[in-house]
Amino acid sequence: MSTVALVPAAGRGERLGFGMPKAFVPVRGTALLAHAVRGLLDAGCVRHVVVAAPPAEVAATRLLLEAAGLPALVVAGGADRTASVGLALRHALQVIPDTRVVLVHDAARAFTPASVIQAVVTAVEAGARAVIPVLPMADTVKQVDAAGAVLATPDRACLRVVQTPQGFDAATLVAAYALADSATDDAGLVEKLGIAVTTVPGHPYAMKVTTPFDLAIAEAVLAAQEGQ
Repeated sequence: MSTVALVPAAGRGERLGFGMPKAFVPVRGTALLAHAVRGLLDAGCVRHVVVAAPPAEVAATRLLLEAAGLPALVVAGGADRTASVGLALRHALQVIPDTRVVLVHDAARAFTPASVIQAVVTAVEAGARAVIPVLPMADTVKQVDAAGAVLATPDRACLRVVQTPQGFDAATLVAAYALADSATDDAGLVEKLGIAVTTVPGHPYAMKVTTPFDLAIAEAVLAAQEGQ
């Protein structure tokens, strides 16, 4: 039985301001995507990685990963994240028929610790159908209307920040994507099936690199890790 990680990496990364796909943006000289794929493979529980790249950058993505010595399958992504994951999932099931556990991992969360990846896989292997890493909310959150007026203050003790990789048994994720719906994360699709989603502890290093500020933090985190 195989654990396969799907990495949607077709985002344009406009907020980072590099004029290139986000997955290609370098952190200390290495592309975010390469950091992410290496982290998955080095965790020791992921057998295959399938990357959904920008359609015009499939060849460049393959070259980038080959140059880094990272074995991964690369397919053309879709118009949005959900479409990209769906395409990668279909390809994975075609070429890796013994797939049992499927992870979906954002290339922008390139520094997720191995312990988080391992915890997600272990939980799925133990019988959970859907597993997500989460962190408690540190800030107060307000619910507002279209005009920006506050409607309510949710109890943050019951709120969690969701990270990746999110893990699923293969049949559950296939059923979720058969809905042909869209969601900001894959667990949201599973929830629509009425299937329980389990949580495991996330980690601050699993932050998503979206803005120049995030990139600066990622640079600092990686520098600290390399200095250990």
